[in-house]
Amino acid sequence: MPSQHNVIKRTRGIFLSLSLSLSLSLSLSLSLSLSLALSHTWLHAAAVRQCVTPQVDVVKGQTARLPCTYTTSEKAPITVVEWYIENASGRQRVAFRSPTDSVQDTNTPLSGRVSMDNDMTLVISNSNPADQRSFICSVIGGAVGTSEAETTLRVFHAPETPTVSGNNQPISISGTSPSEVGTCTSRNGPPEPRIIWFKDSTPLPEVKDPKENMYMVPRVVKESSGLFSVTSTLYMHLQKGDAKAVFHCTVEYTMPQAQIKQQSSNNFTLTLLYPAENVFFTLLNDSPLKEGDDVQLKCSTDGNPQPQFEITKDGNPLKDDSGLLTLEKVRRENNGTYVCLAMDFDATEELSASLVVNIHHLDIDVVPVGPVYVNKEEAVELQCKPTSSDMFTLQWMKASTPSSSSSCLHYLLCLSVKLLLAVCVAAVWSVQGRLTSLCGKPEIDEPLKAEVGKQGDMVTLKCSAQGHPPPQFTWKPSGKESLEIKGNNYISTVMLEATEVILRDGVTCEATNRHGTESRKIQLEVKSDNTIGANNGAGRGRHLSRLSVLLSVIFGLCLIHAV
Repeated sequence: MPSQHNVIKRTRGIFLSLSLSLSLSLSLSLSLSLSLALSHTWLHAAAVRQCVTPQVDVVKGQTARLPCTYTTSEKAPITVVEWYIENASGRQRVAFRSPTDSVQDTNTPLSGRVSMDNDMTLVISNSNPADQRSFICSVIGGAVGTSEAETTLRVFHAPETPTVSGNNQPISISGTSPSEVGTCTSRNGPPEPRIIWFKDSTPLPEVKDPKENMYMVPRVVKESSGLFSVTSTLYMHLQKGDAKAVFHCTVEYTMPQAQIKQQSSNNFTLTLLYPAENVFFTLLNDSPLKEGDDVQLKCSTDGNPQPQFEITKDGNPLKDDSGLLTLEKVRRENNGTYVCLAMDFDATEELSASLVVNIHHLDIDVVPVGPVYVNKEEAVELQCKPTSSDMFTLQWMKASTPSSSSSCLHYLLCLSVKLLLAVCVAAVWSVQGRLTSLCGKPEIDEPLKAEVGKQGDMVTLKCSAQGHPPPQFTWKPSGKESLEIKGNNYISTVMLEATEVILRDGVTCEATNRHGTESRKIQLEVKSDNTIGANNGAGRGRHLSRLSVLLSVIFGLCLIHAV
């Protein structure tokens, strides 16, 4: 066991070593503190302070100004300010200025476009996207000190209006993967613009995952000019409801002072293919139908493309597969049920629709037909018998004066030797324009004078008549004839040569039925200006159903005659 003296000796040695170490540490600490204090005193005594704008924005083609101001803690004998740019090879000076000189460096990207103002502002004219970089302002104050600060130049340019190319091929909605909708392109835009897709004026979320039902594939190209061109292609899993959807794209870009601006492309739609689910069978005529009208029936589906159609009437097929059936100059025999069958083989079930066609008609007869002989002062009863598809009104007229609304006209007495005219008028008011019919001998509308350029020219004449039964036309002299029916108007047309005899005597139109005959002469005139009259006859605005009864007294008898 060591002695107590040795333990004490060793303990004293340890304390001496610790004391020496502490003394050395304290000396070093005091020395370092003194050095820092001296250094701080020197920096505070001689320093350069400068100020730059951290970020400068400019529009392409405009002049950019990058300020650099400085102060020194004491007056420097000479101060030089230099501007540098950062490039791939390192730092490159572009200009400097001293109290006695101002120089623009050559062989730099800014040569010929850069200068320095007296306040050390770097001026860059005709800015372009390649100027978008960091600039360093270095202030050299000699013994006073040196300082550097960095500023960033951003160059903006509005991109071109975006162009869009929609998919112009028919797209089937039965596909299992998303289909290409269209491609949107925006060119020449620093900084890089953003493309937004719209469907029916609603922006679509930006999705890039091709596993989704809707996604975009973007592409960015930096042109040699430093401008950016961006492209976005839209893909969607399309549905039937997208057949009427309107698509467009918008390019969003920034401008100085944090302005956000947009430009939009033209709209476009898609052609989608999908099977029909419903069939529609409609009557295209706006007003109720009457005899003599042209009637159109339209069959269509909500599918695309439209299939072929089969239209039948009362089970009998009609010749039509386009879905549009035109019935010309309809008669009451065209009444019935029409059925349209859509032959869409992609549909899940047979598609058909029916349509009932009702042709309004009105006929009228008077009993007795005549001629009927009665004694003087003998009463006679005339019966007016309309036949109509609708409710009708009835009115007897004597000498243009309403007489009775009954179907019978009683006690029509022959009191003197004179002509007495009685007319039965029937009308259906449910049909637009008033459906009427003339029962009696034909009535020919007063024809207009016809005009012809010169003798020997061909001329076309028209003769319009009303009556029931339908009248038969005879032209004197004859020519190439045709007949047109408009409601209860019967219009006969003749085309013939304007001979010397015709120019002198005119042309006669004669209309005949079982009740009698009426004729009109059409006179032709030669026009020196070779202008042919445009209107050789006009139909009446309404059809009158009338029966004229002529009474005359002959040898004490009353003759009733239908005219």
